Amino acid sequence: MKKLCMVGLGYIGLPTAAMFASRGFDVVGVDINPAVCEAINEGRAHFHEPDLQMLLSAAVSTHRLRAQPEPIEADAYIIAVPTPFREGNKPDMTYVEAATKSIAPHVRAGSLVILESTSPVGSTEAMAATLAAARPDLRFPTLKDNSATIDVHVAHCPERILPGQMLRELVANDRIIGGMTDACSKAAQELYANFVSGRCHFTDARTAEFVKLTENAFRDVNIAFANELSMICDRIGVDVWAAIQLANRHPRVNILQPGAGVGGHCIAVDPWFIVDAAPEESRLIRTAREVNDHKPMHVLNSIRRHADRFKTPVIACYGVTYKPDVDDLRESPALHIVEEIARWENVKILVCDPFIEALPKSLVANKNVRKVDAATALKESDIAVLLVSHGSFRQIEANQFLNKVVVDAAGLLSAPRRVEDAPRSVSRL
Repeated sequence: MKKLCMVGLGYIGLPTAAMFASRGFDVVGVDINPAVCEAINEGRAHFHEPDLQMLLSAAVSTHRLRAQPEPIEADAYIIAVPTPFREGNKPDMTYVEAATKSIAPHVRAGSLVILESTSPVGSTEAMAATLAAARPDLRFPTLKDNSATIDVHVAHCPERILPGQMLRELVANDRIIGGMTDACSKAAQELYANFVSGRCHFTDARTAEFVKLTENAFRDVNIAFANELSMICDRIGVDVWAAIQLANRHPRVNILQPGAGVGGHCIAVDPWFIVDAAPEESRLIRTAREVNDHKPMHVLNSIRRHADRFKTPVIACYGVTYKPDVDDLRESPALHIVEEIARWENVKILVCDPFIEALPKSLVANKNVRKVDAATALKESDIAVLLVSHGSFRQIEANQFLNKVVVDAAGLLSAPRRVEDAPRSVSRL
């Protein structure tokens, strides 16, 4: 098995495709965005990830990886396309369905088809049914029917990698291998064994789908607890960062850190798939989503209270990506906050983020918004809004904000050691 077709060349698909190419596979990447295909064929990564550029350049220069808009016949297909939600927080499977239909004419006896996209429970079965309807000449598996003879193996193998550490975690992390049948699981494991050093854990497709959703819901619930604490502390006048630090001295307590909200394509989206599937039983998961979705509004209300003290406030917003030290803007609460402030009258906004080269498209049309460096933001602002704890921001000393009003939603300013080091006013959220 040496020819692989990767459908979707985004944050998961491209690193995975480059990794397989580095192991000697002939990889054809498929993406409907011509600009993405063009960049990859020129050896350029279209987003930042440590060491990805080096891996991609080697894969393209050795002709192991190329990108195009249409699939080809291959030994294995991996679908890694987005699974967003639509109105009413219901899963949108449009991309997975389109990707499945696109590979159907090319699948042959002996092929392996893997769904990596994080998806609602039952998605892999639906994918197999779609392929079976399009290719009646081939035999596809049904869930847990190990006695049937099949021509094409189908499995769900969700990714579980962290932006900023993708390549290391692709290799080192354990993988969940959810085959439609035992033989499907074995075929998928043999494929990933080409680069995965972590353990591969076998289960069925439905369980694998639910495990991935559970992992993200677990994180969401725990972040919601921290965010709720931050809003309570803001009400009662307690430094939430100090309180959490002290509470975590308990041997059985490990509270996460609050923030401006929850972003990214996984944690901010996937728990809704569980809620949609079992709305009456998932009350805690739903509440956690609502708490985290409300946090940006809480931050905005604090900024508004401070801004009302100025005639024409200049507000410096530190960070717009969804998490520290990445250039990923998907579902970013920080970006949402800046977009809302940009709608206010009589304000000027300075956007400072070392991981983006230009203003996001959603802000370009706003004449009251400029992208600046950290020094300019410090010099020109009345209010400093700390939204993302990028590494470079963590180096800024508290005393540099002496004459500023500060809204700290990222925990960048610890309690100052000296009274004279304190900014004029700090809201720790």
